[in-house]
Amino acid sequence: MMKIGAGILGAGAYLPDNVLSNQELAERFGVTTDWIYERTGIHNRRIVAPGQACSDLAVVAARQALAASGTTPDEIGMVIMATSTADYRMPATAAIVQGALGIPAAACFDLSAACSGFVYGLVVACHAVSCGFCPKVLLIGAEVLSQVASPVDCDSAILFGDGAGAVVLGAVPDGYGLLATDAGSIGSEHGAIVIPAGGSRLPASPEALAEQLQYVRMDGQQVFMFAMRVLGNSAMRVIQKAGLSLEDIDLFIPHQANRRIIEAAAGRLDLPMDKIVIDLEQCGNTSAASIPIALHNVLHAGRIRHGDRLVLTGFGGGVSWGSALVRWHSVEE
Repeated sequence: MMKIGAGILGAGAYLPDNVLSNQELAERFGVTTDWIYERTGIHNRRIVAPGQACSDLAVVAARQALAASGTTPDEIGMVIMATSTADYRMPATAAIVQGALGIPAAACFDLSAACSGFVYGLVVACHAVSCGFCPKVLLIGAEVLSQVASPVDCDSAILFGDGAGAVVLGAVPDGYGLLATDAGSIGSEHGAIVIPAGGSRLPASPEALAEQLQYVRMDGQQVFMFAMRVLGNSAMRVIQKAGLSLEDIDLFIPHQANRRIIEAAAGRLDLPMDKIVIDLEQCGNTSAASIPIALHNVLHAGRIRHGDRLVLTGFGGGVSWGSALVRWHSVEE
């Protein structure tokens, strides 16, 4: 069976209307707005309205991606939802999105890999297309992190925001689309970023709620050191696997965790900042949604052209990482 090239055909993104500013957080925690910005590179985060769930954000972004790629719902054979903040423990939020979009019977599942989730999903989706399992895949990264960030924990409250990004993947000409991948995890360090309660290890209970164990807990220094190291190393591995050099890459789109992490990693690689997408000032760290949101924004800004080579790199909980090297194929070409 001939292998089919697979790549991104179109993208979409959605951010909630509500804004959580540095001014509001500075007043809450007794710090300055400059202190917050210097540590994060963030001015504002978008926060869901009451009653707005992860699937609500995902559906809006998905509709944009379908329209941008010229895809109708009946062409989608698989829906992958990369998220750590699903609507329910069960069923998969991907199935809820499928129903809302009117997609006929399709394989639907959620993918839990935290901030690496979108890149992991991209690899799975491209292989599903390449092997002929389905002609097109809808991949969404969506998060409602405001519901798992403790309102009294400064470290997480200043970082996280809500949002969704989506792409449609399908067949592209040979030499385009996904060219190389790199991924891994260090499970022995999983405690660096964890939501302690709500799973089978520590089910939700009045005692867990009283201790606020339903909120994310993070070892900021450990995460910073891990991310700074892995971001550059994984990017270099994926470039080498494709037989390319740093000079061959047109844009790097990393997970938008924290401006300091991205700049530190860029410094280690001696990368010019004009090749690196930093897109978190007005939306914060949106975990699995951050790469597709940034991708959508640079596409609409005209920064991606036919034939450009992009490196997408996610890193975060697990602790995990994933990189994908993609050669862009414009649908109109």
